[in-house]
Amino acid sequence: MPTAEGRRLVARIETWPVAGSFVIARGAKTRVDVVVVEISEAGHRGRGEATAIYYHGESAESVRAQAEAMADAIAEGIGRDDLLRAMPRGAARNAIDVALWDLDAKRTGRPAWSLAGVAEPMPVQSAFTISLGEPDRMEADARAAALVYPLLKLKLAGEGDIDRVAAVRRGAPEARLIVDANEGWTGRDVVAEAAALLPYGVELIEQPVRAGEDRLLDGLRSPIPLCADESCQDRADLARCAGRYQAINIKLDKAGGLTEALALAAEARSMGLELMVGCMLSTSLGIAPAILVAQQARWVDIDGPLLLASDRDDPVRFDRGVAYPARPSLWG
Repeated sequence: MPTAEGRRLVARIETWPVAGSFVIARGAKTRVDVVVVEISEAGHRGRGEATAIYYHGESAESVRAQAEAMADAIAEGIGRDDLLRAMPRGAARNAIDVALWDLDAKRTGRPAWSLAGVAEPMPVQSAFTISLGEPDRMEADARAAALVYPLLKLKLAGEGDIDRVAAVRRGAPEARLIVDANEGWTGRDVVAEAAALLPYGVELIEQPVRAGEDRLLDGLRSPIPLCADESCQDRADLARCAGRYQAINIKLDKAGGLTEALALAAEARSMGLELMVGCMLSTSLGIAPAILVAQQARWVDIDGPLLLASDRDDPVRFDRGVAYPARPSLWG
């Protein structure tokens, strides 16, 4: 095991403007505050980025404070496995965990995928998000996006969703479509809503009901697979999701790092659940480790950097929505 002598953690908040605005059922964002953790040791530096989980009550300030509180444990040499027991899931643990992966990669000269014991990552097709809006607006946005991105993810809200999807299909007749109900179908007939989307070729429906009310899906047979997002944070949630959802959305910020995300993916697949890998609004540093998990996923939605007005130096390369593995100068 490497010595941790001289290992040091620093955390900071960075603000990145959104290109236009990012609109979901809970509101619009024109910027994202991310927390960057840097862990240095013997001339090497590992970086990790996380975005606060707002529906858990996290803020960038609380995430930074939680990360800084682990400075002594980092100096004492805490490892990634012990970190899972020392911290709760969430954005702060994610930033520290992926910074430790990056540090080990830089220190050993081995890429993170090799350290994780997985195959060398290949490029993955990511969805591009169409923000929630009136049907005409979403149709225009989809028409423009489909010129570049073959897979679109639509943000929905409940009332008027069928009109929104129909409008997007008019604007993007050849695109693959997945939709995110953002808990907006609570109290609605989920099977009927899904059936109404079948003619438009929708492949997946994320989080139709509110997290914690997943029992509303008991006994339902949706004609389109349902995917747990807010309802599935880490492995502790899998038992509640099994039988109600056909897929889970893995996000490193929810799971609390790459270490838990890889374990979550393995356990979910063993239970017969399909995988989606998603992200919060983030820069390329935030999605670089997610690309390792995305190798196993049927659906990928890691377009966070594409929704920003600018990105980091040496960013993840996207080509028509295909995300290429990060270069070591960025992460891993």
